[in-house]
Amino acid sequence: MLKKVLIVLVFAASFSLAAKPKGKVWVTVESAKAENADFMIQGEYGSSKDGLGVQVVALGNGKFDAYFLEGGLPGDGWDKSKKRVKVNGTTSFEGNDIKASIAEGAITVTWGDKKSTLKRVERKSPTLGQKPPANAVVLFDGTNADGWKNGKMKDGMLLHGTTSKEKFQSYTLHLEFMTPYRPFDRGQGRGNSGVYHQGRYETQVLDSFGLEGKMNEAGGIYSISHPKLNMCFPPLRWQTYDVDLTTAVFENGKKVKNATMTVRLNGVVVQENVELTKKTTAAPVKEGSEPGPIYLQNHGNPVFYRNIWVIRK
Repeated sequence: MLKKVLIVLVFAASFSLAAKPKGKVWVTVESAKAENADFMIQGEYGSSKDGLGVQVVALGNGKFDAYFLEGGLPGDGWDKSKKRVKVNGTTSFEGNDIKASIAEGAITVTWGDKKSTLKRVERKSPTLGQKPPANAVVLFDGTNADGWKNGKMKDGMLLHGTTSKEKFQSYTLHLEFMTPYRPFDRGQGRGNSGVYHQGRYETQVLDSFGLEGKMNEAGGIYSISHPKLNMCFPPLRWQTYDVDLTTAVFENGKKVKNATMTVRLNGVVVQENVELTKKTTAAPVKEGSEPGPIYLQNHGNPVFYRNIWVIRK
């Protein structure tokens, strides 16, 4: 009993030190809908068919950042070559030649001489719920956490802060994750975790919905490569990582060829055959020719995982 109490106290202390929330944190859609009116305003509006997309990010207390995207939403009409304009507001926004207001699940936008009304949309990854093929190593299917060191479950989901017992070299990984809703926090304080491939190379997990797309945000290879596009969905939505990893080559203890990684976030390629010139910051396993585990980082946030499987190459 004493051991269990100490584990709980250590977990609570790490949560407090790593990312003490500035306000309440929500971990279910139901509670967020019932208790926070901003939750149903935050989200994505429009599509490539509209020629315009808007991402509205909750900041707490009825305040929002809105990002107006020429052509549509990321992965659906907008890329980094097109305009992206940020305006602050409540349910109305004005600035940078834009006027907009949100009501009844839609946003009406006047941008220069063009006016559009865009409905709120809920996008899903095309690989969400994808079943493992017959040759896959299933690491987590929601029934137990036996394949993980100190693995813990909640409502059929795997909690962060655990390492796979199996180790891998080159592989294809499918994994689904969900970040909490923390509207009062900013940057690295919102839903921070990470998937460490071989325990060496991190694809960042973070509620970076609406942000610019940096290597320390979702889709980034931490400390190595920015994503081509920020494909992060809003918090409390299931999102997917599909990752192809080719391991580094060592001869006589010396690296002669870098590992490479291709990353799909929510079905869109955000890293393509990127050379991993080093292990990423805070990686628990040093670079080498030995196989390594999959590590799901505990960074003080209630981040959940499910449907994790690997195909060895």
